[in-house]
Amino acid sequence: MSLAVPGLPGVPAAGAVVRLRDRVLGTDRPVVMAVVNRTPDSFYAPARYDEAGADAAVARAEEEGADVVDLGGVRAGRGPRVEADEEIARVVPLVERVRRRHPGLLVSVDTWRSEVARAAALAGADLINDTWAGHDPGLVAVAAEHGLGVVCSHTGGARPRTDPFRVTYPLAPGRTADEHDEHDAHAHDALDGVVDDVVATLASAARRAVDLGIDPASVLVDPTHDFGKNTWHSLHLVRRTPALVALGYPVLMAFSRKDFVGESLGLPAEERLEGTLAATAVAAWLGARVFRAHDVAATRRTLDMVATIRADRAPELAVRGLA
Repeated sequence: MSLAVPGLPGVPAAGAVVRLRDRVLGTDRPVVMAVVNRTPDSFYAPARYDEAGADAAVARAEEEGADVVDLGGVRAGRGPRVEADEEIARVVPLVERVRRRHPGLLVSVDTWRSEVARAAALAGADLINDTWAGHDPGLVAVAAEHGLGVVCSHTGGARPRTDPFRVTYPLAPGRTADEHDEHDAHAHDALDGVVDDVVATLASAARRAVDLGIDPASVLVDPTHDFGKNTWHSLHLVRRTPALVALGYPVLMAFSRKDFVGESLGLPAEERLEGTLAATAVAAWLGARVFRAHDVAATRRTLDMVATIRADRAPELAVRGLA
């Protein structure tokens, strides 16, 4: 299959169209998913919102060009235990308020629990962002039952809220690094083992979602950088974005201020914006479609510029040299 845009040699093909309920986001509109966490302990301090702060963050995200808000009630990493009823209490009233006050925004809920997904669906959510790779096997069935989209993720088998430790990913059975390189000029020795594992896991999870009745355009696949991976793995997955795009589902990238960005540049979370935007631009050029971001305005502008260079989108104004 050709990965080039017709008439523009060397430009990778655009990724898949995103459809959530009755909303379609075409290839001319890169999708920004704004992070709004109702948690007191997010790894990125400016993203820790109480109830009033979360409402203001949603309004600001819409003003800055977000298409989706991703509402979370539990920190992804280690921290105090949060039971399902507490997670519901943090998130579901916010879903209801967003639905009522911001009808133009799509609503995603970041959870791995089916009971939270069900409550969010009844409150009006459009998407369930399962960042822990089907840990609760009933979650995707809840999304299908209520007509929601779902994010299929990859954690290498890690359990929710755990950190990776010396994880390795061998190449797929029957393949050696040399054989892999012979068929793929972009392979990077044994690091392609993580690509094999991510592609196989996401293909299987997405196929299950579709088999349950979810529209393929509503099934997002996320390689889930940092989760069950070291920095080398995460960097290589950015390089190999076309392997994910080739699955045929919209690709979601959640780079925002993550550790692989910080370790690459030697910077704390507060100083990782430029590194995040660099990874965003590369993945968007290669066909990723949805970007989960703390910094909405900067991400929106970066993605719109990449889309314009790719010729997926026209400039807002083009009078220089013509007037």
